[in-house]
Amino acid sequence: MRLRVEGEIWYWRGPAPFHFVTVPPVESEMIHEIASVVTYGWGMIPASVTIGATTVTTALWPKDGGYIVPIKKVLQDREGVAVDDVVELTLEIDA
Repeated sequence: MRLRVEGEIWYWRGPAPFHFVTVPPVESEMIHEIASVVTYGWGMIPASVTIGATTVTTALWPKDGGYIVPIKKVLQDREGVAVDDVVELTLEIDA
């Protein structure tokens, strides 16, 4: 499954700080439909994430009935993106 989504990068100050983009509801529902086949536990969905010319592997996190995408430091540094930036990203999920 390949999805293109757009969203604002936001900061979560948990036990370790993370930056995320929230997957919109329509795309979250599409992911939910295949989640039981691709999850490796706790609802985590392995995926490749591309912003600009940079692709990294990660896992989508379940949150509030949808999913959030961790925006790794390498994506932030290579693509020059930061909190509050609106980015377009491509998600690749093998189903």
